[in-house]
Amino acid sequence: MDHLSSASPTVVRLTRYTKTEQTEILGAGADPFGVADTGLTWLPKEDHFGVRLDGRLVAHTGLLRMPISIGAVETEVVGVGGVAVAPDVRGRGLARKVLAAALEHARTMGPRHGLLFCRPPLVPLYQRLGWRVLNQDVHVEQHEGPVIMPLASMWTPLHGDADWPAGAVRLLSFPM
Repeated sequence: MDHLSSASPTVVRLTRYTKTEQTEILGAGADPFGVADTGLTWLPKEDHFGVRLDGRLVAHTGLLRMPISIGAVETEVVGVGGVAVAPDVRGRGLARKVLAAALEHARTMGPRHGLLFCRPPLVPLYQRLGWRVLNQDVHVEQHEGPVIMPLASMWTPLHGDADWPAGAVRLLSFPM
């Protein structure tokens, strides 16, 4: 058993989330999220939520309002990204806790849907947390123009009656 406290951790809104905080959670690896091989340019998140255990940041989720077109309709989604839990404290429900707090805030931001992109092995985790696979290509902007997102695309309703609309999906910005 590790030395971290067993007290129920609370989620806090972070005033900053830089490479320093990311390294505190995931270490100093060159590709902590395992997505560098996609070659994509990503946007930083604007709102950050974290969990600290004994003063150490051990989990994070970030949010960003994003423009999107679904079919002929232009709207917005809340992009969810930078979800991270320190390897030595995984399996304690910290991803569920930090995501739940972030989504609670996302419900106040206006858009009806949350959207995230993840490596395929993480799909079952997000499904257990209530996310749904978007079984269609999602185009995202890159410097050279729109490309098909090579990662799994998942969504969640931010309001009880929000279903995902039909139509081609294009994120009108870099992904988050």
